[in-house]
Amino acid sequence: MKALILSCGTGGGHNAAGSAVKEELERRGHTVKMLNPYDLKSGKTSRRIDRAYIKTVRVAPKLFGVIYSLGNVYRKLPFRSPVYYANAGMAKRLNTLFNEEKPDIVFMPHIFPAEIITNMKNRGMETPKTVFIATDYTCIPFTEEADCDAYIIPSDKLMPEFKSYKLPDEKIYPFGIPVAHNFSSPPSREEAARILGLDSDKRYILVSGGSMGAGKLVWAIKLLYDAFKNDSNTKLIVICGSNEWLYKQLSKRYTDKIKAVRYTDKMAEYMSLADVYVTKSGGLSSTEGAVLGVPIVHMLSIPGCETKNMRFFASCGMSIPVRKLSKELSPATMSLKNKETASVMLSNQKKYINSSAAEDICNLAEKMIV
Repeated sequence: MKALILSCGTGGGHNAAGSAVKEELERRGHTVKMLNPYDLKSGKTSRRIDRAYIKTVRVAPKLFGVIYSLGNVYRKLPFRSPVYYANAGMAKRLNTLFNEEKPDIVFMPHIFPAEIITNMKNRGMETPKTVFIATDYTCIPFTEEADCDAYIIPSDKLMPEFKSYKLPDEKIYPFGIPVAHNFSSPPSREEAARILGLDSDKRYILVSGGSMGAGKLVWAIKLLYDAFKNDSNTKLIVICGSNEWLYKQLSKRYTDKIKAVRYTDKMAEYMSLADVYVTKSGGLSSTEGAVLGVPIVHMLSIPGCETKNMRFFASCGMSIPVRKLSKELSPATMSLKNKETASVMLSNQKKYINSSAAEDICNLAEKMIV
């Protein structure tokens, strides 16, 4: 099988989900290429789109929430969205790529390439089999106008929501969000500590704002530092992602208690070592934590889909939601020192999250191209 994965860098979760599918396909001996479709126009275009998104969610997350809300309003109107038309210009370029590469199937963990392919179909262009992969625990705006052969959604508990947007029942597969193999088969705590050069006997609170280092992390870190500064056995590890400003700030402050980390490919190791994972409610990062099995405290940073992610996890008892940092963050984190509380949460994560999503998606793909 020859597969193509089309994704965008508007948040690390889309690319991570695509990479998880790529990893599994290659493990099975299939040929896979993964790319950002806007690179077909120019690298500058894809970087401009990615930077605009990252800047918005870092500097003005409420603005992103407004845009997301407008999308939900717009989807009620009887005509196609601006997102569909904005992606129309990419149809010919993607058609050329299909003619050159001749893929059997295309995976799309992002709505933008799904909109491009839908435009192609509406213009009579031939396309391979198509699989859309939802990376948030909600039906994001305009999913319903994407014409795909299969829609992978995060949970069967979300079937009513996706069906309410008129997606064909027979095309919806509640397999979950795919994660890399090292999250479903993580190293032991001792091995993770060895790899990271840390002491496995310490208690670790892992703090992350996702690949972008988004959210009110500076304030959250101060609160956690103050709460645990007298606890010599507890250390904080902060994943700054691509947020260099945050990394430099933390490298100057709290150095007695905090280990600041830039972008890392060792998240599975850090999670394996963590006793608590304090993170923004991204769909992919939350799924990684649940698949690996670490108690989660969710901080809301990007209104819209992440609000839905946090609500879903909280409703299933898979995380503790924190909406007011100053009042709720430290008590929530401290509450997970209780072994029974943490154990119940981990049991719920195992119950509601499919750790084999990548395998199930690839099984489906192999059936689709027979």
